[in-house]
Amino acid sequence: MDLNGLQKKALSLPLLPGVYIMKDRKGEVIYVGKAKRLKNRVSSYFRTGASHTPKVEKMVSHVNDFDVIVVDSEFEALTLECSMIKQHRPRYNILLMDDKGFSYIRVSDEKFPRITAELQKKNDTSAYYGPYISSFAVKRMTDTVNEAFRLPTCTYNFEKITRKRACLNAHLGRCCAPCVGQISREAYLELVDSAVTMLLKGSGEILEILQERMNQASEALEFERAARYRDSIISIRKLEEGQKVVKNDSSRDMDVFAFAANEKMVCADVLKFRDGILVDKEERLIYDTSDIDEAREEFVTHYYLSGNEIPREVLCDKALEYQEQLREWLSVQRQSAVTVTVPVRGERRSIVEMAYSNASERIKRESGRRTRNEALLGELASMLGMSSYPERIELYDISNYGDDAVGGIVVFQNGEPRKSEYRRFKIKSVQGIDDYASTAEVISRRIGRYDEGSKGFDVKPDLILLDGGRGHLDTVCNILAGSSFSDVPVFGLVKDARHRTRAIVSKEGEIAVSMHKSIFSFVSKMQDEVHRYTIEYEKKSHSSKALRSSLLDIEGIGETRAKTLLKHFKTLKAVSEATVEELTAVKGMNSKSAEAVWKTFHQQ
Repeated sequence: MDLNGLQKKALSLPLLPGVYIMKDRKGEVIYVGKAKRLKNRVSSYFRTGASHTPKVEKMVSHVNDFDVIVVDSEFEALTLECSMIKQHRPRYNILLMDDKGFSYIRVSDEKFPRITAELQKKNDTSAYYGPYISSFAVKRMTDTVNEAFRLPTCTYNFEKITRKRACLNAHLGRCCAPCVGQISREAYLELVDSAVTMLLKGSGEILEILQERMNQASEALEFERAARYRDSIISIRKLEEGQKVVKNDSSRDMDVFAFAANEKMVCADVLKFRDGILVDKEERLIYDTSDIDEAREEFVTHYYLSGNEIPREVLCDKALEYQEQLREWLSVQRQSAVTVTVPVRGERRSIVEMAYSNASERIKRESGRRTRNEALLGELASMLGMSSYPERIELYDISNYGDDAVGGIVVFQNGEPRKSEYRRFKIKSVQGIDDYASTAEVISRRIGRYDEGSKGFDVKPDLILLDGGRGHLDTVCNILAGSSFSDVPVFGLVKDARHRTRAIVSKEGEIAVSMHKSIFSFVSKMQDEVHRYTIEYEKKSHSSKALRSSLLDIEGIGETRAKTLLKHFKTLKAVSEATVEELTAVKGMNSKSAEAVWKTFHQQ
């Protein structure tokens, strides 16, 4: 349906509250919104000459049809909208535009374990706790327990103690110095155990445990051990004293929202207080909009859809259009009363102002970064003869191992890597090593996904860069001609003998970059990133294939069972250590094949 058809349909809607569901040409839900008056709200999207933010304009360009659901009240509209967003996860709803990653707490599998914050699980035998939504909270928790129990944060190998002098942290009382043997392994593991207990159960319970252990050690005349417990208790209490605390407050569980904006983005800052203590902070940048009121309304009303804990009180820097409906909805979800308020004075107002200061500072930092990047991208555009600077750049690379090949695409948005939009391809149609044909396949599949409107591929790049020279460029230009990407500029990147980016290749010849320091650094960074990403995938694919090959030598284990075993146990070592019962329990395995696997790894 074209824009006129959509506008005509919208003008036939009633002036009643409800929910509207925008769909693309494949019928996929791409946006869900609520309205007090459906006709006014929905028709505003399709009005000729309407001034939209870039985000809304992009969404409207993909709308092929829409549905509406009329309800009896604004509260019902809010409830239904939240339910449908949770069900469909539409790509253009603000909160879902930049999905949050998860973080883990890792206790390493070493003689002297370390406790660290990790963005993802590694393929090792360490213990992991999580996942947690907030990387800020995870980093804060690990820093706290490491400081409280004087655990090392260095990278020194404690397996072989060769140092004669302790480090500065040990002299300052911040580390128990296992590197010079100041603490036994047994005592160290006890500290780690206490730290993990504090991470899982909180400071209140661990303080009681440590107090009891200190008393027991004192009674047993183990004064050195008792002193360690005493020091840990003192450290935890000092750390708690240094935290931001809400005083004289009957409701000390609350989330505080504040927003700041410039002409290109909005920053949402959320401060979380639990038991009166600031325990977490979250910042989200909402790009391609400067409408702070719309961003506030959508962000706050949708914030608790992704599993965030609902507190007793929500503070906001400005009143919301659906504030009363939000309060009622949160109370239903929490199953107890929730207040949503805009404080005007006192301690609550000062906390809201603190959140606003955080949001404002983040906007300033991002503005400075984007200004620098815009200047850099402008210089690049001038060098390449482009009329405007490329906001979205896609880089393509091919990696070969034997007869297998993989392709990788990395994305830079406004000069910064957008890792959530990186993509990988296994080359399917090319036999042997043929970089040109492999590149052609990746480009063709990328264009095909765009034409289909596939999620994650529905944005056209402003510039394509290839890790290769004139041959790659000619191949890709032939693919782009006559396609939906025919208007996208494409260039190659070639390296010198020292594997550094030497020049940008165009149809007319080579453009040297070595004399342009900023362009040289930027292009080299992008080329190194796409190479790293593609090589990493190729190595992973080859490693997985090699592991499967070792299992395929076992009688009764075919390709499917080998894949299933590795997916279940993660590593070949874990497969080798599994019992017959554990192997039999894996889907697709039977007792005979399980015994064959076990015997392979346990025969003398």
